[in-house]
Amino acid sequence: TSGKVSHALAFNEVSLFRQSRQAAKLRITVDHVMRISELVCDGVLLSTPAGSTAYNFSAGGPIIPFGANVIALTPLVPFRPRRWRGALLPHSATVNFDILEARKRPVSAVADFTEVRDVTAVAVSEQRKLGVTLLFDPERNLEERILHEQFSY
Repeated sequence: TSGKVSHALAFNEVSLFRQSRQAAKLRITVDHVMRISELVCDGVLLSTPAGSTAYNFSAGGPIIPFGANVIALTPLVPFRPRRWRGALLPHSATVNFDILEARKRPVSAVADFTEVRDVTAVAVSEQRKLGVTLLFDPERNLEERILHEQFSY
């Protein structure tokens, strides 16, 4: 709310959370098209395939195969609209969150481990110029781990 602009990188997810007892009120725009005019909820996650097996899955979101070119948009305890359970979006989508009634209903944004409190707007887009090398046991690579998670019960 101070007008300061912050930047952060996330490999797993970007999350928005209510900061008080009041539910958050968010407007969600995807690629310049308003998709939800008012989401009343505890928060929302935008998860990559790498992050989809953790908090996103626990919150009811889908597990995304690592090679899939999608991201998961998952609400946290949505109150309104009641039937909206999230969406799968192209990995190239730009997702904008506008915080409605930001002073009355403060929201924090978290990009993996970087938190910014009292946000009024959040824009999330993929940054393809940056890369990460992941090392796994050859017999338990990331693709196999994700498949295993989908068939665990």
